[in-house]
Amino acid sequence: MSDPGAAATAVAEVFRHEYPAVLATLVRQVGDLQLAEDALQDAFVDAVTAWPRDGVPGNPRGWLQVAARRRAVDRIRRHRSYLDRAVRLGELVRLDLAHPEPPPDPGPIVDDRLRLIFTCCHPALDISARVALTLRTVAGLSTAEIARAYLVTEPTMGKRISRAKRKIAAAGIPYEVPGPADLPDRLRGVLRVVYLIFTEGYRANRGDRLIRGELCGEALRLGRLLAELLPADPEALGLLALLLLNDARSAARVDDRGRYVALADQDRSRWDTPRIGEGLRVLEQATRLGPPGEYVLQAAISAAHMVSGTADRPVIAELYDALLRVAPSAVVRLNHAAAVGYASGPAAGMALLRPLLADPALERYQPLHATHADMLRRAGDPAGAAAAYERALALTENTVERDELHRRLSALGHS
Repeated sequence: MSDPGAAATAVAEVFRHEYPAVLATLVRQVGDLQLAEDALQDAFVDAVTAWPRDGVPGNPRGWLQVAARRRAVDRIRRHRSYLDRAVRLGELVRLDLAHPEPPPDPGPIVDDRLRLIFTCCHPALDISARVALTLRTVAGLSTAEIARAYLVTEPTMGKRISRAKRKIAAAGIPYEVPGPADLPDRLRGVLRVVYLIFTEGYRANRGDRLIRGELCGEALRLGRLLAELLPADPEALGLLALLLLNDARSAARVDDRGRYVALADQDRSRWDTPRIGEGLRVLEQATRLGPPGEYVLQAAISAAHMVSGTADRPVIAELYDALLRVAPSAVVRLNHAAAVGYASGPAAGMALLRPLLADPALERYQPLHATHADMLRRAGDPAGAAAAYERALALTENTVERDELHRRLSALGHS
């Protein structure tokens, strides 16, 4: 008899860390997203029963892969709607008998998770629906986390993801490796997915960690695969450069006690120098391939921030201005306002911030209120800054960020 508590913990850990990878491989094998999701959920139910009784398997991910594949076979056999998939059923049975852990199919994309990202990012879906669906199924982000990234409510995002799934099923969109001719049409969504995976890892929206290293690592892995797949695409390289440069600072973003450390106060000896060098080399390569796009500009901004001198502030503001022209969004406008506030003074930044503060869609966007508070503090308005910090605190679900906001509020003489 296994320890039930240890078994339950193991199931939860495997669900948290292995679900997207197992799902990606299963989708390739069964050719249907909904079937794969249902079968994998069945396999986790099986694990909740079997692991406390039999012990946690030595290869939990492999156990789930086999169990889910068998559950998919059961579902195909039970439902008439799957009778036209006899060939697929036979293939699954063959895999179960001969290859408990089969290798990926040959093709231009050999990584199952990257393969699924490309297939979810089908041009038949709206770009936001593509990205949302892929973040949910491939990255394992919650609907709430994706909703925050898009500045919409959780129910709105849940409906968007459900509609995307229904459209894929109704249109018969196949889950297959896209050919080289189809890759450019899907690249925009794919880059966005990898970027948002890293963003959630680099600044976790909730929990007691500022950084979710497993998400940052997965985004970097996918970014490298994209750069290898499309070595002449400046945006694929720009994204990789951005991830490398930002990730290089991760160890310095919190101190030994887990407290937030602002960029200007970071111990640069804790930065990953080889990773910075790699990021700068990739960025230089990207800039040679054509006019800078969204990710090349963001990588250039990250590089300029690492210099972090007063003389570089106007350069950062100019780069954000260019980014705003290439990829306008509320988040870019906020970052542009913050950059102008540092380059030209808080009054100039506030002039750009006011329209954002009046936008109902941004009312619950925590970084907006934190930025507003910082500008008011530097403008000499402690009462206004305190009110803005209070607003940011009310919207903060990350413990590290909450503690930092409390510290800044206390520095104004408020508790």
